Amino acid sequence: MAIPERFLSDNEQIARAFRPHWKALIGPVLVFDLILAVGIVVAIVANIAAWIPIVAAIVLGLLVVAKPVLEWWFTSYVITNERLVVRSGILSREGKEIPLEVINDVAFSQTFGERLFRSGDLLVESAGELGQSRYSDIPLPEEVQALIYELREDRITALNTGSTPTDQLATLAQLHRDGVLTDDEFNEKKRKLLDEI
Repeated sequence: MAIPERFLSDNEQIARAFRPHWKALIGPVLVFDLILAVGIVVAIVANIAAWIPIVAAIVLGLLVVAKPVLEWWFTSYVITNERLVVRSGILSREGKEIPLEVINDVAFSQTFGERLFRSGDLLVESAGELGQSRYSDIPLPEEVQALIYELREDRITALNTGSTPTDQLATLAQLHRDGVLTDDEFNEKKRKLLDEI
């Protein structure tokens, strides 16, 4: 579930890796149970071999629940000391990486039912073209929010400690090239940095 070591930078370490909360599987399991129950009732009522409707119900149930279960299995969240990484997809894959230093805000929300299951949603707001990203069915969202803030502060401190203005300009330029900072944001931050020199 965690990202392979070869995708980590030299000093990057994984702080937490997880899948969406298991409650996302409750609906598919209930649908499977319902289809199986209908197959059993048909087997009892019908005058055909009892195993035919049951086997048909099992096959139909597996076809119906396979996609949501596989989507849950192949979705992963990884928080490192440098970035938030999200990967999803069964046959085709997609991913998103948000550097911690560009995260402006992390908000979580929970309904009453989600509080019972200790899950919820996270809304990550970041600078640049990334904007807002909403992630659902996050286990322990309040703890994940606190972890992201803690790692973000450590990351910003590490980037600023002992760095020269030249190093800071290089970091800004890299963030601009990566599309994290827009032209206006890059120019504004560059101007502020040059004013401090």
